[in-house]
Amino acid sequence: MTAQLGLGTYRCLDVAEAALMAASRGADWVDTAPNYAGGQAETSLAPVLAAHRDLRVSTKVGFIPAGAGHIGVRAGALMAADAERGYCLAPNYIAWQLARSRRMLGRVPDLVFVHNPEHGCPDGEITGRLYKAFLTLEEACGQQVISAYGVATWRGFSSRLFDVPALIELAAKAGGPNHHLRAIQLPVSLVHLVPVAQALGGHGPLADALNAGLEVFASAPLHGGEIPDLVTPELSELITPGRTPTETALAVVASAPGVKRVLLSTGNAEHWGQAAGAVGRPPLSPDVLRRVVDVLGT
Repeated sequence: MTAQLGLGTYRCLDVAEAALMAASRGADWVDTAPNYAGGQAETSLAPVLAAHRDLRVSTKVGFIPAGAGHIGVRAGALMAADAERGYCLAPNYIAWQLARSRRMLGRVPDLVFVHNPEHGCPDGEITGRLYKAFLTLEEACGQQVISAYGVATWRGFSSRLFDVPALIELAAKAGGPNHHLRAIQLPVSLVHLVPVAQALGGHGPLADALNAGLEVFASAPLHGGEIPDLVTPELSELITPGRTPTETALAVVASAPGVKRVLLSTGNAEHWGQAAGAVGRPPLSPDVLRRVVDVLGT
């Protein structure tokens, strides 16, 4: 199976403890954001990253972490109105937040996602918002402030606000043919099956990313922990005989064409071990995935 299990920190109650657990069990990636864990996620990760140099890390720009708004305003990086809204992708703020994240993490992040660029975006302005963000991120890559960037979205693809070819076009416009756009992140689960169905047909964000050489990070694979309760024993037996509902749900996500990493938010070692086992098994065949789509719909 090409997909790997990575730690997502959005729902982790103790980010440092969860990261230590995942790293000690072979995780190679942890995904975070400045606004996670009440604004403390990056700081919590710093000692774990220092102790596990092979553990790679991605963070994000967009949402303003708790307590940072007034600091950004005083630094001239934020307008007061943006600080009040709690979201900003202005060039000055992105540059300021990148430097702040680097200090908090104690290292250069391997990847920085533009976090939900659709958030609060007026109609017709998403392209301009993304292009300006990409320009700033390309400049940061050139200065080795960061290594690469991507787009993490909840509904950008599903709402057709943008697609992977459009993102690549904007990145090439901002950074030329050797641009640093490297990844996308989007929800993929038994609730969010549309990307899987599209990929089986050779189109949509997963297939487009695969064809373009972008890494795909699947977020919310258990939909906030709700999916195991939605998977009946009959459905689980149909998809992955002898496996638990959680293992079944994760196997579908990990088997989706193009998915490189499945981000699971947990600090529970037993849950992590079960998930790692499910993701580490041979992928489900396209025929099985089509059966899932047929049974559950999109």
